[in-house]
Amino acid sequence: MEPVTLSDGVVELAPPTPADVDAVTTLCQDPDIRRWTTVPSPYTRPDAEYFVGTMVGDGWEQGRECTWGIRTDGALVGMIGLSLRPPGSAEVGYWLGPQARGRGLLHRSLRLALGHAFAPDGLDLDRVEWRCFAGNWASWRAAWRVGFTFEATLRGGGVQRGRRVDEWAGTLLREDPREPRRPWPATSIPAPLPPTLPPTLPRTTPTPVAGPSA
Repeated sequence: MEPVTLSDGVVELAPPTPADVDAVTTLCQDPDIRRWTTVPSPYTRPDAEYFVGTMVGDGWEQGRECTWGIRTDGALVGMIGLSLRPPGSAEVGYWLGPQARGRGLLHRSLRLALGHAFAPDGLDLDRVEWRCFAGNWASWRAAWRVGFTFEATLRGGGVQRGRRVDEWAGTLLREDPREPRRPWPATSIPAPLPPTLPPTLPRTTPTPVAGPSA
């Protein structure tokens, strides 16, 4: 699979190169990136060299992973990727450095990546799955804003540095609108509500989902 570059005029998504090793190393010192992702901790320059020099290239070449660096004004500020799950599916993942948060850059990046995922002349997928470690409200808000439906809390569904942790999961289908489907947090599945919400995002109370009797 040939690497592609995507842009909306503000954000550019392009595969990271060896010139980005120092930036990746610096960004991955952020405590929130280490807390909510599976990057090595502590994160060293050799980790970044392996990621950029081996993992990214192999993923594109073998048709398994589309990995892009998120750039704005020429600076690398984060990563976004699609892990292909044939047939017709992929899982999206992303992280953003602290200085780039709150500027709408991740929202733009997700729209670009999802546009490529579903485009007939792109990956031509039917669905994209989102997962994060339970409690990562920033990740869910980003997914919610582009139309993902919250599906479940998966107990012990993830592995972080050798330890099982709970995950949240959601899906977006090709025909789904790329906008929030219900008021925040847009889920009828029991899950803890965020402790605080921006004034433009009204608090809602989840409705329990009926299930089979034990």
